[in-house]
Amino acid sequence: MSAGARVRAALLIALSSLVSGFTSTAAAQGQGEAVVSTASGAIEGRSEAGVVSFKGVPYAAAPIGELRWRDPQPALPWQGTRKAQAVGNACIQKRGLSLEGGGDPGVLSEDCLYLNVWTPSTPSAARLPVMVWIHGGALIFGAGGLPIYDGAAMARRGAVVVTINYRLGALGFFSHPGLSNGNSKGSVNFGLLDQVAALKWVQQNIAAFGGDPGNVTVFGQSAGAQSVLALYASPLAKGLFAKGIAQSPYGLPSHNLAKAEATGIKVATALGLNGANASAAELRGVASDAFEKLDGPDLSLAPGFVTGDRALPTPILKVFQQGAQAPLPLIIGSNSDDGSVALAFGIQPAALVQRLGAARIFVKSLYPRGIGDEQLGRETVRDLVFTTFSKRIAYLHSSKAPTWRYYFSHVPGELRGRQPGAPHGGEVAFVLGTGELCQCTGASSFSDADRAVSRQLGDRWFEFARAGEPVQRGGPAWPKDGRQASGVMQFSDSAQVRPDFMKTRLNTFIGALNVADRFLPAR
Repeated sequence: MSAGARVRAALLIALSSLVSGFTSTAAAQGQGEAVVSTASGAIEGRSEAGVVSFKGVPYAAAPIGELRWRDPQPALPWQGTRKAQAVGNACIQKRGLSLEGGGDPGVLSEDCLYLNVWTPSTPSAARLPVMVWIHGGALIFGAGGLPIYDGAAMARRGAVVVTINYRLGALGFFSHPGLSNGNSKGSVNFGLLDQVAALKWVQQNIAAFGGDPGNVTVFGQSAGAQSVLALYASPLAKGLFAKGIAQSPYGLPSHNLAKAEATGIKVATALGLNGANASAAELRGVASDAFEKLDGPDLSLAPGFVTGDRALPTPILKVFQQGAQAPLPLIIGSNSDDGSVALAFGIQPAALVQRLGAARIFVKSLYPRGIGDEQLGRETVRDLVFTTFSKRIAYLHSSKAPTWRYYFSHVPGELRGRQPGAPHGGEVAFVLGTGELCQCTGASSFSDADRAVSRQLGDRWFEFARAGEPVQRGGPAWPKDGRQASGVMQFSDSAQVRPDFMKTRLNTFIGALNVADRFLPAR
């Protein structure tokens, strides 16, 4: 071999060694495609504007046929390199529900256990913080691939961001005598088991994307926030994450196994089967699109989990009351118009106030004078279901791990006077930095003031994921919430610490709920 050939060979070996040390071969060289090896096979993503994305990556086998209503199974391996440049199918749901909650989920299928990853163009040894987003949607609609959940902006801060799908509705949360065969310990919360499976995939694979499997933050909104708390409460999620952020979780009762099975029998009847006598084979033989058409309050467990199975043996609130939850740092909070969700579920706030009867006068005394029944209803729903629940969980958790509480009230300028506050889910685009991408804030444009709020939230969420403290350079210090000193950070046009936030009202509601807990199902 000539001297020139030896030099060329040495350069090729050196180049090959350099390339293999990078998460994204092509991204490191400024090209548009990137390849990463996962446990199931190689995937090809796309590099754009300093971020490499991998979309539609299967984290479990398709839960179809005999795998319907079974624990998620490992994804089947593939040969060669799989394209990962478009989001996967969304899970079966009633069409149209997701449009106001982030957009059109696209193709619906039972074959839906996919996730998406965004990562900076960095070596695989970078060990960046990992942030796993769990979408909301009352456990019956939504998808991790919606534009509002795009992870690129957070990835540019230096995080590896993962968004996931999980089974929804009757395909995700279901019990029936034909499936259990008298086994009371069978699985019911299949959607929650999917989330656990996705976190296991992260533990196994995320280092190849530059992420640190020992520094995973789970975060989500509404049903996604409830999922975060369920993961804190689930024995199956132990060791799969290090921190959590719960955005507008709700204090609504969960369901016991008897309720789940009664609902499952009604679902079987609605699907044209013989109710409680339907067999497992008949249930698994129903066409998947039949589940899209299920409608009716008696045919759904939304928006609550079922307690009593392996994934969630004990109600979430009771786990926190017992101090048995994962002792990990937590951010928790709610929005100033979370009560807007009542309208989405067909509840008229003014009618709700009238149903309070004699208690209406007492409740009204906790709010500003002159407030009308419509607004009083919205604020009462907000505080009973969301604000109070966040405070209860924060109070209980603060003795186990560092806890921070927030209240989001920013409204885009052009919507002020037309919108009574930040609606349920209104903070998501600000947190993820997708306000200009998804056009889902309700305003015609994203203003400089909106961008400033988005930077504040995004920076604090990222720093919490990175180092465990929700700080922002130049912003006020965010005190921990606790039993000795209550502290809330309010995010409006700017951030402001609010000690003793809504103290009298929330303490009154907590006292009433503590009494009610003796007679109502645990949450």
